[in-house]
Amino acid sequence: MSQGKKLKVVLVESSTLIVLALQNLISHDPRFQLVESLTSGGTFIAGLSEGRLNCDVILVGWQLIDMDAGEVLIELQRTNAAARIVVFCNENNVNILKRCVRLGAQGFCYQFGDPDVLLDTLLAVAKDRICIPRIDLGCVDESPLSQLTVREHELLAALSDGWSNFQIAARTGISENTVKYHLKNLYDKLGVRNRAMAVSVFSGERKYSPRSPAGSGR
Repeated sequence: MSQGKKLKVVLVESSTLIVLALQNLISHDPRFQLVESLTSGGTFIAGLSEGRLNCDVILVGWQLIDMDAGEVLIELQRTNAAARIVVFCNENNVNILKRCVRLGAQGFCYQFGDPDVLLDTLLAVAKDRICIPRIDLGCVDESPLSQLTVREHELLAALSDGWSNFQIAARTGISENTVKYHLKNLYDKLGVRNRAMAVSVFSGERKYSPRSPAGSGR
């Protein structure tokens, strides 16, 4: 970074109170310039894919008005969008941290943490470094598919092949309502909201874990 050049930050956060606090924090640091503030993950993803967001680092709140930061990261993977992401989380939940790191977040901070830690994390990630709280990195590589039942693995493989609920029911001998029940549990375990996101997680695991055969966990 050349001397005097400010790092451009895009903020994606749904809470007005947090937005105002972050705007005040960033505006008083000469290293940064807040160039845009958004409340919707969908709006952010669209702006990024259309090349309308020119920035060095993006600060994403965990819970947005339309999705959570994990779903934002999944969508960025699906579209192969390049972005330096710092997740700003209000929950002290190590599983959220693991999920975000596994999905490609380069930075992670808690809302109840020291503001200087957030600023230092933004600076590090803007310079293409990884900055996350202390964590057992050996647990990060645990596949999100490993918690699925055999039936849920079968359904996920069927989804990836483009099967409808009716086709899955007909070919597996269970009712459509039972299919929907299993899919709801599957989505909850993967932390996604729909079949497209579930298939994206499945495809990503197959891509980065060649030892895992289609339709089965590690």
